[in-house]
Amino acid sequence: MSTEITPFRIDVPQHQLDDLNRRLDTTRWTDGVPDVGWAQGIPLDYTRELAEYWRNTYDWRAQEARLNSFPQFRTEIDGHNLHFIHVRSAEPDALPLVLTHGWPGSIVEFLDMIGPLTDPVAHGGAAEDAFHVVVPTIPGFGFSGPAVGWSTARAARAWARLMHRLGYHRYAAHGEDTGAAITRQLAVIDAEHLVAMHLTMIASATVTPETADPGNPAEQRAVELAQRAQYELGAYAMLQATRPQTLSYALTDSPVGQLAWIVERFKDWTDSTDAPEDAVDRDAMLTNVMIYWLNATAGSSARYYYEGAATWGAPEPETPVPAAVAVMPHDLGIPVRRIAERNHNIVRWTEFDRGGHFAAMEEPDLIVDDLRATFREYRDEKATAQRAVSGPADIAAATVGGTA
Repeated sequence: MSTEITPFRIDVPQHQLDDLNRRLDTTRWTDGVPDVGWAQGIPLDYTRELAEYWRNTYDWRAQEARLNSFPQFRTEIDGHNLHFIHVRSAEPDALPLVLTHGWPGSIVEFLDMIGPLTDPVAHGGAAEDAFHVVVPTIPGFGFSGPAVGWSTARAARAWARLMHRLGYHRYAAHGEDTGAAITRQLAVIDAEHLVAMHLTMIASATVTPETADPGNPAEQRAVELAQRAQYELGAYAMLQATRPQTLSYALTDSPVGQLAWIVERFKDWTDSTDAPEDAVDRDAMLTNVMIYWLNATAGSSARYYYEGAATWGAPEPETPVPAAVAVMPHDLGIPVRRIAERNHNIVRWTEFDRGGHFAAMEEPDLIVDDLRATFREYRDEKATAQRAVSGPADIAAATVGGTA
């Protein structure tokens, strides 16, 4: 296996954009029910308006140029060509930080955070809070391309190898959604090198009517959110966990289908009221959709649900890695600290008054500040010396001789 790291630049052939426009122009529209809002799914009038904007106003080339303003690379790990952004800070004592997106997210989630994290002085921060930032694309997503047989555990092993290959033997990690699960797995398999982690989601730390404290209003609200997620908003997850292949035919063939499948999640899971754009930038949301469409990764990204369904709700293995949790009030589910503490080394717990599931995209300033505060005390190598453990042999063997 090659350990070479090669520069990568996004350059979508014009014929792909022309094909997208043709498909948008010839969309076969369904009917819709007036005056029901989002109750039966993404509304017809909103979807048609958004598709028209996508076709006639949205500028992929401008978004492509913005993506290409960040250094991007590819490297082969575990038989797959992994895509990632890597921005080194000019500050010599910067702490390496890997940021991991989820589904239906992408590297777009973190673009607004890269500057403040790598160059804090230029963004009102202090030099000692600088990070070297690595933003990988999960195999099966986006510019890492379609993949088969990948799980969050396998992705975590790839992240450990990537960070070692880049020369980062002490690093921090942040994850949202699937990225939180990958980060949590990373804390188990590479605890020797991961100094601390920051999560916006802990799926196993939600409460049920049986486990919630009836006298705690916050926990009762968490139960209500969890029940809504399961019985009203969870159909997408059951489909992706059981029949991802069937779903992929529709989403890979129809851009409006892919658009509707993703944008509905942005409405349901964000701190929005009437439309997703209340919480996220419209062009950024469409760029996220474009990354799925252009790389035909609807099916392979959905398969993470299929691979992980057997362990849904099960507690993760314990890890000594310090964990910080940012709780966003409009997320799909709200973790409860007393449950999270059963198998996490919780060192920081921040409950925000705004924001939803796509935390870094919705409230980048809040997340940047929380990352700075979280990792400030873990920059010294002595912070991990007392809990160092031996990493798995396959990781060590795979990273020996890696080059940046």
